[in-house]
Amino acid sequence: MNEFIITFRECLEACLIVGIIYTLLEKNNLRKEIKQLWIGVSSAIAASLVVAISLNSLKESIGNASIHALFEGVSMYITAILLWYVIFWLSKHVSHKSGMETKTKQAMTTAGLGIFFVVFFAILREGFETVLFLMGSFSMTGTFSYLGFFGGMIIAILIGYGIVIQGRKINLKLFFQGTTFMLVLFASGMVAYGTHEMEEFIVKGNHLEYLNLESKSEISRPWNILKPLKEIPSNANENFYSFNLNGKNKYTHILHDKGRIGVFLTGFFGYNSNPNWYEFILWIASLIFGISMWRNFYFPNKKSVNKLKVQKSS
Repeated sequence: MNEFIITFRECLEACLIVGIIYTLLEKNNLRKEIKQLWIGVSSAIAASLVVAISLNSLKESIGNASIHALFEGVSMYITAILLWYVIFWLSKHVSHKSGMETKTKQAMTTAGLGIFFVVFFAILREGFETVLFLMGSFSMTGTFSYLGFFGGMIIAILIGYGIVIQGRKINLKLFFQGTTFMLVLFASGMVAYGTHEMEEFIVKGNHLEYLNLESKSEISRPWNILKPLKEIPSNANENFYSFNLNGKNKYTHILHDKGRIGVFLTGFFGYNSNPNWYEFILWIASLIFGISMWRNFYFPNKKSVNKLKVQKSS
């Protein structure tokens, strides 16, 4: 699910950018610049793959379990911040056709590789975001859906083609409104998972003494439920359990954060069956922050709208 949402949104944004520029170049019969456009797209995709391979290699090269957890935690926080920045400050400009056309016209008047650089950096940004978000999703769930990845990409390309080339009317505001809300939940999940990894860093790095604790069991938690069991309780439904799901020769409940359903909730909402209090509080705070920003962004009150109009007119 995460893979579909991420690739669908990011690829649609990229398709809209490419489509707007291509349409403008085609109208002016600028064949040389159109060639630059496709070279820029290809180069940006290749550069995004290099970024993905490099970041994954860096992550895999960290052998120490404690440092690896620290790396995961910090990267989750950074990705969540970037995600908030993207969905609230940058995404509103993607559907603004006039802004992209202005940049393209400026590039058209510039000798050399103006169109190439406009396209390259615009698509590279989308590719870089996609890489970070997908790596964050994989870290949280431990799984990757190729069906969701390619499905989101193909549908985004078809919709982008229909909007820009075929001129079909689609309510992009409604689309971004819905996907942005889902990404708000995803970003909050990253904050929660990042805090969970910070706990792992403290435990595996033997830093509990700095918190005046002697063992992991002393960490205070709002709840600690559905622990993996050696045997299924006699009064429980065996259909709710999976055996040896994580190679521990135990029965895992489907709502455990590593269970069949729990892993989905973990990846999308930041659910954890045994969070610490810091994790829980930061998750709630990030949800409140994200949903408040989403509401103010898409459903501004009259005072905010009038203030924006005054700023534009001045």
